[in-house]
Amino acid sequence: MTAAVIHKSVAWFLGGRSFLALSPPRRVEGNSGIRPLNFEGASAPEVPRARTELKTPSTSSPEKIGAFFDLDGTLLASPSLEWRFIAYLLARDEMGGAEVARWLARCAKTLLRDSVAATSGNKAYLAGLRESLAADWEASLASGSLPFFSAGIERVAWHLAQGHRVFLVTGTLEPLAHAAARRMPGPLEICATQLESRDGRWTGRLAGPHLRGEAKGRAVRAFAARFGLSLWESYAYGNSAADLPMLDAVGRRFAVNPRAALRRIALRENWEIRDWKDSTAVSAARSLPHLSEEAP
Repeated sequence: MTAAVIHKSVAWFLGGRSFLALSPPRRVEGNSGIRPLNFEGASAPEVPRARTELKTPSTSSPEKIGAFFDLDGTLLASPSLEWRFIAYLLARDEMGGAEVARWLARCAKTLLRDSVAATSGNKAYLAGLRESLAADWEASLASGSLPFFSAGIERVAWHLAQGHRVFLVTGTLEPLAHAAARRMPGPLEICATQLESRDGRWTGRLAGPHLRGEAKGRAVRAFAARFGLSLWESYAYGNSAADLPMLDAVGRRFAVNPRAALRRIALRENWEIRDWKDSTAVSAARSLPHLSEEAP
């Protein structure tokens, strides 16, 4: 099975796009402020009681206010991080016919029962691949090669300048989320989809829930319990209906580049809608000028 056939097969199932243009290798520095979260069974100290946007000034201390961001489509322009990683694997012949066959077989088993799990929650194509490939992919990224939305990076920087705690709550693979977070303008906490591994190789199975839908809401509440956050005064940013539980968990909700379903809800509930389109090199985010008290 050729790389072209493999790529078309994967794209047909996932509805993705071709993205085989890769950047020249370059290593980047890590961010020691990034940690994963175990959120199973966590409960919230409080839950917002209304769906309208909170307009009143915050009364809690800044460190008790959280800002929760989705990643793909919200802070980062398409294609998704996982598609970029798949392109890297295909271009270097790390993923071949056997991996795709396993992925397609697992899709077929669950497609009728749960179409979402059959595709986005199915990581069988990674079975047997080295965990270190994620680090290799990150090292291959040129400076500024991840197209973050400039307004999104400014928003992250604004929250950090206010002293808020900033979180990435994303369905992408955890090592890819860490790579993206290391290019942000400050330390973040991460909750992403974790992969099971044995002896340094992925098994193709998840080590926990796929971070979408209700899992995102549970992650937000777990972070709130861990850090003693005021959810009613916290912020959340998402671009699709899969982010609704995360948005509903806080008092300040932002629909960013919203897909049709989320846009309808945002208009009905009077949430703020932000259209972030222009992307920026991440190196620019690290040298942002001093940000005022007023939110961008």
